[in-house]
Amino acid sequence: MPLKKSWIDSANDPAHPFPLNNLPYGVFSIGENEPRCGVAIGDMILDMAAAEETGLIALADYPLFDVPFWNDLMAEGPTVWAALRDRLTDLLADGADGQEAVEQLLVPMADATLHMPFMVSEYTDFYAGKHHATNIGTMFRGAENALPPNWLHIPIGYNGRASSVYVSGTDIRRPWGQLKGPNDDKPRFAPCARFDLELEMGAIVGTDSTGPITVQEADDNIFGYVLLNDWSARDIQAWEYQPLGPFQAKATATTISPWIVTKPALEPFRTDTPAREVELLDHLKDCGPMLYDIELEVTLAPEGKSETTIARTNYKEMYYSSAQQLAHHTTAGSPMYVGDLLGSGTISGPGKTERGSLIELSWGGKEPVTLDSGETRSFLEDNDTLTLRGAARGDGYTIGFGDCTGKLLPALDDPYKR
Repeated sequence: MPLKKSWIDSANDPAHPFPLNNLPYGVFSIGENEPRCGVAIGDMILDMAAAEETGLIALADYPLFDVPFWNDLMAEGPTVWAALRDRLTDLLADGADGQEAVEQLLVPMADATLHMPFMVSEYTDFYAGKHHATNIGTMFRGAENALPPNWLHIPIGYNGRASSVYVSGTDIRRPWGQLKGPNDDKPRFAPCARFDLELEMGAIVGTDSTGPITVQEADDNIFGYVLLNDWSARDIQAWEYQPLGPFQAKATATTISPWIVTKPALEPFRTDTPAREVELLDHLKDCGPMLYDIELEVTLAPEGKSETTIARTNYKEMYYSSAQQLAHHTTAGSPMYVGDLLGSGTISGPGKTERGSLIELSWGGKEPVTLDSGETRSFLEDNDTLTLRGAARGDGYTIGFGDCTGKLLPALDDPYKR
């Protein structure tokens, strides 16, 4: 599919992340004004509340954009999702009628503050990248036992904290936790010393379900995608995870990019999951190309220094798709809700520079990563800024998500001081 031309010139730049082919959804504010829903087009944002108030957008007999989140639109279902995309394309395409009316509703992205684009109902994170799982397993159990016996049969996951999902640009504070090293006689309570990132994609559920659903139904229920950084306290995790898995090690924060890239924008980039080493059971089998060709990168910037790209990989390296994760999530009857967020799991490729976490890049701290500044990192240091970026590249256009950025602040001197 080639570039769809817009009358907004910046949207026609082949390198710009927000062409007419994209039209991602976010929430913005200008100055002291209240946050509002907006659609990114080039270097501008279309004010959706104003578009609805003026009648340029009319999807229901009641307002959908009088709130600062996209959940109400999601709850209307795929038919309304498609109607909105068609209407936005009509309004913003080159040669569209009524350009003057639309121009009055555009605000410069440079003037906007971006907020959480949706209310997160519940959050589940998966461990569904084979290269990542193999690397981690090899470090801790040896190559012959790298993958757990169930890994090739089901997408493994854990229930995370919706309350600590934050939008890009939110500072993250190094957590305290209970730690116990291999040579320690007893655990101690101290700041995390091995804080890490995990490069992931997040899938947003747009349709409720009340029982088991198929992989195809799950794919239909996904509204869109964001970049996701699953901040991870490795030393807290090492002590707590036996026998039930991650808990406080993953509760500090999860950062997402500010724009929801909807599934139609990504359709031209669908690609197959990797070849299966073990045949999946029928309820998890692929029903077509289930992944997307999305180039991903991670940069790290120490305070006052320029950023260094420390990893590049691609979403197509995942072993299980978000649709398979969602379908698996429903098998026991668990309802899924509009606004549920599913983390893909760390996305790593086969090469050393394609690893989506520092624990992999530094091989558990044994091979520190050298930055352009000459500094090295085994794990994150205070005041480091991490940025995730993603792009799907089409014929003369780019589908982007906006940066997914967070700065790590030092731990509190005393977390219980009041």
